Amino acid sequence: MKAVNVGLIGLGTVGSGTLNVLVRNAAEISRRAGCEIKVTRAAAREYDPGSLEGLENLEISDDAFAVVEDPEVDIVVELIGGYSPALELVLKAIENGKHVVTANKALIAVHGNQIFEAAQAKGVTVAFEAAVAGGIPIIKALREGLVANHINWIAGIINGTGNFILTEMKDKGRDFADVLEEAQALGYAEADPTFDVEGIDAAHKLTILASLAFGIPLQFDQCYTEGIGKIEPLDISNAEQFGYHIKHLGITRMTPAGVELRVHPTLIPNKRLIANVDGVMNAVLIQGDAVGPTLYYGAGAGSLPTASAVVADIVDIARALTVDPDNRVPHLAYQPDALSNVPVVDMDEVRSGYYMRLAVTDESGVLAKITELLGESDISIEAFLQNPSREDADAATVVVLTKVTCEGDFNAVLEKIRALPEVVREPVCFRVESLA
Repeated sequence: MKAVNVGLIGLGTVGSGTLNVLVRNAAEISRRAGCEIKVTRAAAREYDPGSLEGLENLEISDDAFAVVEDPEVDIVVELIGGYSPALELVLKAIENGKHVVTANKALIAVHGNQIFEAAQAKGVTVAFEAAVAGGIPIIKALREGLVANHINWIAGIINGTGNFILTEMKDKGRDFADVLEEAQALGYAEADPTFDVEGIDAAHKLTILASLAFGIPLQFDQCYTEGIGKIEPLDISNAEQFGYHIKHLGITRMTPAGVELRVHPTLIPNKRLIANVDGVMNAVLIQGDAVGPTLYYGAGAGSLPTASAVVADIVDIARALTVDPDNRVPHLAYQPDALSNVPVVDMDEVRSGYYMRLAVTDESGVLAKITELLGESDISIEAFLQNPSREDADAATVVVLTKVTCEGDFNAVLEKIRALPEVVREPVCFRVESLA
């Protein structure tokens, strides 16, 4: 089989790692792929020549469209991120009959339906293993390894920055703002950390996982997203008293009403393996009807871990170049004409347990009023704590853990509790998942 020529767009953290892995491990990769894989062309506005291998055989320019127009390039690898010009480059590559590999989760989550339709019509593959959980082969696991299963639910720690922040807060009692500043200094968080700490990055990834798990179109705009900025060290220590850790989870679940699609801080029993995934690491827990629970753990970002996933996609495409396009693994695990229009469940219909922290006046009868309001809505209490308030000498902190209930019912009673004159601060609430 003739050599497969690769065109790289972007020589930043992931792009440089991809080039170096392909050059450094060329012989081993060829043995696995059954052919030689060569990077023959690249585009980058800026790059560090001292960090790159194999430059002597590589044509580099600042014109990304020259890569997708090069007739000698078989596979275009898009590693610049963002929506534009990434979308235009990918669509042009497809139009030119080239296969595409990308690590761009935002592009796939928002424009994937359009991209896959174009790729299907042209008979080419768009591979995106590196778009979710970095070096963890989670896309392949869902699309191929677990193909025999009905997937019941997925819960994942799929943003390393948020997990690093929560780990530091748990282990050292530090404040959110303080740890965020360190995460930026260490390069874990961007100067504008919104995508990480507000859950947008995780929502992009969860959107992709849900489509693969349940055979539905990509629907990023339907994903409920909540960040970690409201979590305080007090909440983490309260959760630990109840036997829970707080993690920023992406959760998708198939229910009779439709598919849940949500990213938010979540209390998880501390005996669960996923509750003990710390630092910048990622983990995805998948519950299948045949296999049961399976946990996938590893580095969710970084130059070489992500490059590992990019190169795996390149090898998969190289292996499949002689395969009839109709017999290749479908982009979203299900055949394109078999995707179903299962609705995404409204958050008011989601069922969960709830953690509620209240600052109340330190007087008798307050807890009775709160429990009465919960009881009127048939919301059962799992456990509660009451301690003096750290902020106000005349107030007390009441923490209530509820049993599983409907979010709409919980929000309705929360409004009544918020209106009590004895409640002196805005309530702080998080969801609780057993992941059983």
